[in-house]
Amino acid sequence: MNSRKHGTRRRWGWPLVLAVVVAGAAGATASAAPEPTPLEKYRELSQQAEKLSQDLLGAQADLDAKQADLARAGQDLAAAKDTGAKAAGEQQRHQVDVDRFAGAAFTGNSELNRLSALLSGESIADYLQRSSALDVVAAKQQAALDTLADATHAANDATAKAADAEHRAQAARDAAARLKSDIQARQHSLDDQMRRLEAAAGDLTSADRAAQHDEGGDPPDVRAPAGAAQAAVDAALSRLGKPYQTGATGPNAFDCSGLMLWAYAKAGVSLPRTSRAQSAFGTAIPRDQLQPGDLVFYYSPVSHVGMYLGNGKMVHAPDTGDVVKISPLQSQYAGARRP
Repeated sequence: MNSRKHGTRRRWGWPLVLAVVVAGAAGATASAAPEPTPLEKYRELSQQAEKLSQDLLGAQADLDAKQADLARAGQDLAAAKDTGAKAAGEQQRHQVDVDRFAGAAFTGNSELNRLSALLSGESIADYLQRSSALDVVAAKQQAALDTLADATHAANDATAKAADAEHRAQAARDAAARLKSDIQARQHSLDDQMRRLEAAAGDLTSADRAAQHDEGGDPPDVRAPAGAAQAAVDAALSRLGKPYQTGATGPNAFDCSGLMLWAYAKAGVSLPRTSRAQSAFGTAIPRDQLQPGDLVFYYSPVSHVGMYLGNGKMVHAPDTGDVVKISPLQSQYAGARRP
């Protein structure tokens, strides 16, 4: 009996132990992802900082727009009040004329007035003369009424415009207040991220720093299909080696969207400030129809942009610690636009 038990243990015990050991080793191998290098960690932090920076710039652009709305609403309100005051003065002046006609004895029934003129006249000529005078008075009365109606309409219209301007001004003030609070929070997050980046920079080797400052080779001979695109490509390539700087728009430092803004400005084209806003500018282009000068975007929501050069390459300002360089199109490609 005991020997059968030991035999069973021999037949099943070791294979089971071996299976557990093999499975454990396989699980350990699958879960042990390679440790990121200091440069990979730094670039990940830089990408996060770039996203925070682009979000902050977008909020600031929204605030500028709301403040412009507030200024326009203030101007419209002042104009409406001025128009309303003038219209009210006209309304009051013409009301006096209408009241004067209404109080006059000859503003009664026109047929009765004509009969009175006929009975009191000494001749047909006298009647015609008085009747003509009544027509003139009636025409003046109607003109006074029409003028009063116009003045009243103008006053009411000015009042409505003033009310609308006040509503728009208040909406712009409320939106601006929310955006200011949002900007403060985003600025705080960006400052924290930049401190983490500064700490991570201490782990970089000299080879890592050299990789960051690699411009990606000599500028290629790019032939763009349009004059503006060619001018933008040439401008962007002229900035190779210039440092990335959060919020910078050139000419000696850039963030990603700042480089596109500056380069296309040299071509006479005004782009929006942020990568996300630029991703809605111009015409959408399928990836298989990219041409030099097209803007290429990354991540969702968009937080990075470069300029296509052809042959699967782009020029861009990558992130903090890096320089304007030529790179292959990256992963997390989100689309392209042709300004």
